Amino acid sequence: MTVSSSIASFAVVAGMLTIMPGLDTVLVLRSAITLGRRRAFATALGILSGVLVWGVVAAAGATAVLTASHLLYDALRVAGAGYLAWLGISMLRRTIKERGRRTAGDAADGEGVTSAEATWARSWARGLGTSLLNPKNGVFYMAMLPQFIPSEAPHLLMGVVLAAVHDLEGLVWFSALIFGTQLVRRWLNRGSVQRVIDAITGTLLVGFGIKLALGDN
Repeated sequence: MTVSSSIASFAVVAGMLTIMPGLDTVLVLRSAITLGRRRAFATALGILSGVLVWGVVAAAGATAVLTASHLLYDALRVAGAGYLAWLGISMLRRTIKERGRRTAGDAADGEGVTSAEATWARSWARGLGTSLLNPKNGVFYMAMLPQFIPSEAPHLLMGVVLAAVHDLEGLVWFSALIFGTQLVRRWLNRGSVQRVIDAITGTLLVGFGIKLALGDN
C-alpha cells in the first residue's frame, strides 16, 4: 500500500465517520443556533484539535496502552461521561432558569441565553474537552490508524497526516452545517426556540453521558 492510496482509503472511512450523526454534530449545531457562527466555528475547531491530538497519540502507540489497560480506559470513560452529563445538566438548568425569567422580548431573551458562554475560548475548550474525554476516539484511532500506515512510512508523521485529513473533512462538514444553519438563524434566534434547542441538546448530552458510563458500544 502506497502513501497516497493509504491517505485516499482513510479519507473514505473518516469521511463516513464524519457525517454520521453524533455528539460532535449536536454540539456544533447547538453552537451555531444559539451562539452564532464564530462560536460554532470555535466549537468545531476545538473538536478538530482533539481529533488531531488523538491522531498523534495513536501514531505514537499510546492508545495501545489505553486499550490494554481496563483501568485507564474506565477512568477516561467515567470522566467523559461525567463531563457530558455536566454539560447537559448545565444546559437544562439554564433552560429552566430562562423560562422563568420575565423578558422584554425574544431578542433580549436570546441574548440572555448566550451571555454566560459567549467567549471564543470557552467554546473552543468545550469542543476540545468533549473530543479528548471520549475514549472511543482513542480506540477508533488505535484500531484504524495502523491499517492505513504503510510499513515504510514514518508512523508519527503519517499519523499526523491522516488525522489532518480527518480534520479537513470535519471542517468542511461543520462549515456546511454552520452556514446552512445561518440561513434560518433569524427564526432560530428567538429566545423560545433557543430554549427548546438547549433543552433537546442538554437531554442528548446527558443521554450520551449515560451511554458512555454504561459502556454501551
